[in-house]
Amino acid sequence: MNIIVVGSGGREHTICWKIAQSSVVDKVIVVPGNGGTAIESKCVNVNPKNCDYIKEGENPYVAIAKHENCRMAVIGPEDPLCAGIADEFWKADIPVVGPKKAGAQLEGSKDLSKKFMKEYGVACPSSETFTNIDEACEYIKKHGAPIVVKADGLAAGKGVVVAATVDEALAAVQDMMGNGKVGDAGKKLVIEEYLEGVEISVLAAVSVTPEYAVSGNATIVPFLPARDHKRLMDGAKGPNTGGMGAVCPLDDVTDKMMKQFDKDILQPTLNGLIKEKFDYRGFIFFGVMLTSKGPKLLEYNVRLGDPETQAVLPLMDFDFTAMCSAILNGTLKDFEFKWKPGYQVAPVMVSGGYPGAYEKGKEITFNKPILNASTAKVFIAGGVEGRRGEGDILTSGGRVLACSAYGSSFKEAWEKAYQGISAIKFEGAFFRKDIGLPGAAESGKL
Repeated sequence: MNIIVVGSGGREHTICWKIAQSSVVDKVIVVPGNGGTAIESKCVNVNPKNCDYIKEGENPYVAIAKHENCRMAVIGPEDPLCAGIADEFWKADIPVVGPKKAGAQLEGSKDLSKKFMKEYGVACPSSETFTNIDEACEYIKKHGAPIVVKADGLAAGKGVVVAATVDEALAAVQDMMGNGKVGDAGKKLVIEEYLEGVEISVLAAVSVTPEYAVSGNATIVPFLPARDHKRLMDGAKGPNTGGMGAVCPLDDVTDKMMKQFDKDILQPTLNGLIKEKFDYRGFIFFGVMLTSKGPKLLEYNVRLGDPETQAVLPLMDFDFTAMCSAILNGTLKDFEFKWKPGYQVAPVMVSGGYPGAYEKGKEITFNKPILNASTAKVFIAGGVEGRRGEGDILTSGGRVLACSAYGSSFKEAWEKAYQGISAIKFEGAFFRKDIGLPGAAESGKL
């Protein structure tokens, strides 16, 4: 079977690597892919610009899937999902792992997402939505800081500001709504209470359609809880980023916490997806804050998280492609999830200057003996094939790669991950040295 994967980041590299492990998969068509998927087993990068068979007005992804005889599609990033790419694949009779456009708006609009949470009783922080800059500023002055300012629309991870002071919050409002820093995404803002606690990420497989709801097969199955480290610097300091590294599973997350998460967040979400009659077959990401009053949902993502995927998928002791089939055909409830008993640690290397301006085109070098000795797997995010075409990779983004390592203990996984990352160099490279360590992801008093 051939499968098409849409996307070009570290999440997509990890998905392709996992899909390729299935014995039923012959070829993984990655559109457009990156420098990592270019050299991954069974994977072939395809750039739509190079496909002369795509007709004018035809969806390029669907055209490529048909040309390559793909029997399944897996969508990595949120942008195409929110634009309705899943609907296009289903119209072409190609089953797709990823929610249709209506369900994808749970990430596409922070305002819609908050309304959904409130409507269906999902535990979440209090918030208000604004389209007027003066009203937003008055609200902030009234409620004080710390406070969280979120752009309503998609902003590539740059639409959330955790403001420690009123002045910071007002500046964020001015940047997003007044100066258009995140484009149309900032025309509407959600302003939210700041929660103290520790954040976790729960990725999950979702199989919900009106038909599955009637037959009792609609379900959400959570994966092992993971943690992303969003701040740039060690000790959870500095600006928010798209993620500086992830770890899975989490020793500080108890069965009791997960049961409360299921009761207060997961089950109300499932109920909401059913009540809204969504066709939601894909993945969902629950961004959760563990507070003194229990778990609270910060956000939905309608796809797998990045870099959490690079820490969670390597621990899957089951066929990822078979799970995707179960999502699509309504048998996910009966699918057997097995997990490796150890830990995965995945620090991220970023370009100098990230999350601000950074240079591209830096050659990445790998000390193969040290990397091999670490047993770590490198997942490329912002990297493209180099000019030599011999497996060399040049940086092309802010987050360049994740170095993901397994260990039977956290300590072993951590040491292997950092042994692996020590073998990777490029000009301006930066990484946090405390991923997974105590206090590295605390959300305390600002």
